[in-house]
Amino acid sequence: NKWVDQPKVEGLLFDYNHFYGSYDYVGNSRKWYRKEVRIIRPHAGIYSFRDAQGFQKNKRPLRVKPINAKIYHYGWVKPPEKQQAKQENFNKLWHDDQWVKDHVKEADEYDYSNVDSLRKFEGTHPETMKKRIKHKNWDFHFDTHKINMSLKNRILHFLDQSFGLKIGEYKNYRII
Repeated sequence: NKWVDQPKVEGLLFDYNHFYGSYDYVGNSRKWYRKEVRIIRPHAGIYSFRDAQGFQKNKRPLRVKPINAKIYHYGWVKPPEKQQAKQENFNKLWHDDQWVKDHVKEADEYDYSNVDSLRKFEGTHPETMKKRIKHKNWDFHFDTHKINMSLKNRILHFLDQSFGLKIGEYKNYRII
């Protein structure tokens, strides 16, 4: 990599596709981070920040370079019964049984319909995923015109989708 000998570069910034419900839809609202640091320079002071969100060094964002590479995140693509089990099990890592009972809807299948906004995926998947995608055994369809957001987030979503304005977008990095 051309940045390996430049110590000012503390990490590399990747673009993201967050798939949701199936391999055909990606999240396109502000809830889904568009870019994130996923390769860091190994030296003292860099630590994980905000769960899986990113990294910091000495309580400041990392200085990074964007690279021409994309992460295909499939964490929200599972058969509805498996996604429901994942939600229940994941929340048990952080909360007691009563919290899970009060906050995680008890169901046989995950309700994918509560998402705020999705767009149809127009690209191609990595070769390693094509066999899995071909054998998908559940249906998920989403009306991409449906937007389930507050008025403020609808306006911000409109400005982003129409004009590319990403007002107030969270960034845990500094591009140098």
